[in-house]
Amino acid sequence: MSDPRARLPDIDACVFDAYGTLLDVSSAVMRSSAAKLPQADQLWRLWRSKQLEYTWLRSLMNRHADFWRVTGESLDHAMEQLGLSDPLLRAELMQLYLQLDPYADVAPALKTLKTAGMRTAILSNGSTTMLAAGVAAAKIRDNLDMVLSIDEVSVFKPSPAVYGRAAERLGVPANRICFLSSNGWDAHGAQSFGFHSVWVNRNKLAPDRLPSPPEIVVASLTDVPALLGL
Repeated sequence: MSDPRARLPDIDACVFDAYGTLLDVSSAVMRSSAAKLPQADQLWRLWRSKQLEYTWLRSLMNRHADFWRVTGESLDHAMEQLGLSDPLLRAELMQLYLQLDPYADVAPALKTLKTAGMRTAILSNGSTTMLAAGVAAAKIRDNLDMVLSIDEVSVFKPSPAVYGRAAERLGVPANRICFLSSNGWDAHGAQSFGFHSVWVNRNKLAPDRLPSPPEIVVASLTDVPALLGL
């Protein structure tokens, strides 16, 4: 935690990003037949960076497509860029993206929050179908009140419309919601909207130079219950 004394009082709901925050986006490649390839690390990193880039560009172009299509298109780019022409590998990777590994701190943190009476939700760029599969595979659905997709607003984060939809669906004012993401840009977007934003800086990255920096930075979700006084 950036400041061990930091606290967020008067929080009624914790809303989590999914990909990279709860679910390890590298695990699709690292559990696949591509794991032993020399390009394995490059593959998952390029796949992820293009996936995010395409969501932002589609939003700016007003050419929305669901996250499953964007995930496939970004994988196609990454594989071609790395000289990997293998339809069977592509199919394997797409299937594994529906079954990403949860980080080790996810289940204990969610259980602690729910046991303490905190409302919990996911707010993700992922399509409704992708999220249902991912949450089921990670075995975390019982500790989530809602799983919310940007499908409901047809624009990707960090659009304010996405964060606003979460507050509306939860019926909780923005200033009583704690939003948690390992993606710095997402944490900035949520803070700009009016949430209390927590950046889960799993990879010890330098902070982004964007408006509305997150209120608090933590190293993992293990720090969250104490942050909320639980």
